[in-house]
Amino acid sequence: MLLTRTFRRFSGRRTGVVFTAAAVLIGGVACSSSPDSPAGSPAADKSAAPEVFGPSGYRGLTLGMAKDAALAGGKLASAPTSTLDGCTDFSYTGGPAPDPARLKAEADVEAKAKDLNKKADELQASPDSKPGGSASESAKAAEKDAADAKLYADAAMASADLAGKREERDKAFAAAGGASFGKDGLRELAAPSDAKTAEKIGAGSSLAELKTAYDAKGMKTGENGRFQVPVDGKPDWVYEFTVNGDKVGSVSMINPKSKCA
Repeated sequence: MLLTRTFRRFSGRRTGVVFTAAAVLIGGVACSSSPDSPAGSPAADKSAAPEVFGPSGYRGLTLGMAKDAALAGGKLASAPTSTLDGCTDFSYTGGPAPDPARLKAEADVEAKAKDLNKKADELQASPDSKPGGSASESAKAAEKDAADAKLYADAAMASADLAGKREERDKAFAAAGGASFGKDGLRELAAPSDAKTAEKIGAGSSLAELKTAYDAKGMKTGENGRFQVPVDGKPDWVYEFTVNGDKVGSVSMINPKSKCA
């Protein structure tokens, strides 16, 4: 984030050459320094350097920190934007507000998928009964086979719906930026659209710039299709870059080994 300071300039009008010269001299001194911002100090600059999105974290949020400590810092919204899969996602303060309809839809789809897959697993683990020789027994066996097939199909459809909700969540989280917490603390930190890494890579950077910055640092394509490169000095943590066409879409730091619940 680019922080700016506004300096007020004071000037006066006097009659006579001497008073005019004195006013110019005083005005020049006032413009070059102020009581609160000594000349040569960072505060004297009209703009401070933007915060780097990197190993030290971002906005006071550090990699792996506890959720309660992160929320106490005031840099995150107080209510989560998603609790899907046991991960708890928060936007930055001033970012997107939680959507109750989306939260309910995620919870409903997740509960349905868990229930149907549990039943499908139990069915698969139980031995199939052999159909009898009579017509009625054969008919009952056929009915059971049809019911079992429907259960498997419903479970597969529910799993697909859940995968869709995960994709929606991930896209929204990456676009807005924020923090995601699992059972071991902060597991992912996503950069807002205006943040950049120390190598000046952020949303909107070109694919060529991304490769120039990180190919020599071991960047590779992860199983999720995102570009990944180790975070300096942070074992188990990687940068993840999404790319849309020839532009970087989002930047995050994530610990792939961290579990949601």
